[in-house]
Amino acid sequence: MRADSEDALTIRAVAERLMKAYPQVDARLVHSSVQIAYEELRYARVRTYLPVLMERRAQDLLPSDEEQMRRTARVTE
Repeated sequence: MRADSEDALTIRAVAERLMKAYPQVDARLVHSSVQIAYEELRYARVRTYLPVLMERRAQDLLPSDEEQMRRTARVTE
């Protein structure tokens, strides 16, 4: 398996975990945050912890519950 294929699988797995953990957040936003996290970390020499680091960084990029509620409220107004 090529490194690109492994990275694609990692991106998909991290996005799926985050979508389950944050069902209230739009899936496109989750995918976007995971992609940004991957881009920031893609050249890491030690790849062992890449999924964990990506997931933590992507979580930081996702809106908090309060931000999500404000966003939802604006849409329903």
